[in-house]
Amino acid sequence: MTDARPQRNATCHCGTVKFKVRLTDEFNTIRRCTCSYCRMRGAIAASANLDDIEFVEGEDNLTLYQFHTGTAKHYFCKTCGIYTHHQRRSNTSQFGINVAVIEGVSPFDFAEVKVMNGIAHPNDSGGTSEVAGVLRFERSSEPWGGASTDAVMALTRGEA
Repeated sequence: MTDARPQRNATCHCGTVKFKVRLTDEFNTIRRCTCSYCRMRGAIAASANLDDIEFVEGEDNLTLYQFHTGTAKHYFCKTCGIYTHHQRRSNTSQFGINVAVIEGVSPFDFAEVKVMNGIAHPNDSGGTSEVAGVLRFERSSEPWGGASTDAVMALTRGEA
C-alpha cells in the first residue's frame, strides 16, 4: 500500500538543513502552545510521525535544546538559528514541524490556529490536552509572496 500523503520539502533559512516530511493529517494538526518555551518561540507546528521525516542535507548541523523534563527535543540550525522541528512531549512518537520551513507555506497562510494549554501540560497534570484559545490572523493585503490562505486550505482539503 502506498502512502497517499504528499512528501513536502523543508529547509532552514540559510539552506544548510534540508529535509522531506509527510504530515500526519496535512495542516489539520497545526497548533501553537502556551508553555514558557513555545510562548517565546512563537512558531506554528504541524504533526509528523518520527519515521515520516527524511533528512536530505545538514542533519549534523542541527543543535538540540531540552528543558524541564527533557522529554521534548527542540532542533535548530546551528548556522541561522531557525527552529525546524521538535519531538513532542505530549506524543513522543511525533515531531512538531515548524510550518514556516515547509516550502511554499507561511504561518500567515492560516486564518486560525489552535493554541494548546502548555502551562497545564497533560503530562504534568495527568489530564488531557486542552485548547487555551485561538490565534487569528486577518490579512489586510498581500504585499509578500507565499501561498495564499485559499491555496493552503485547498491543500488541507486535498483539492490540490
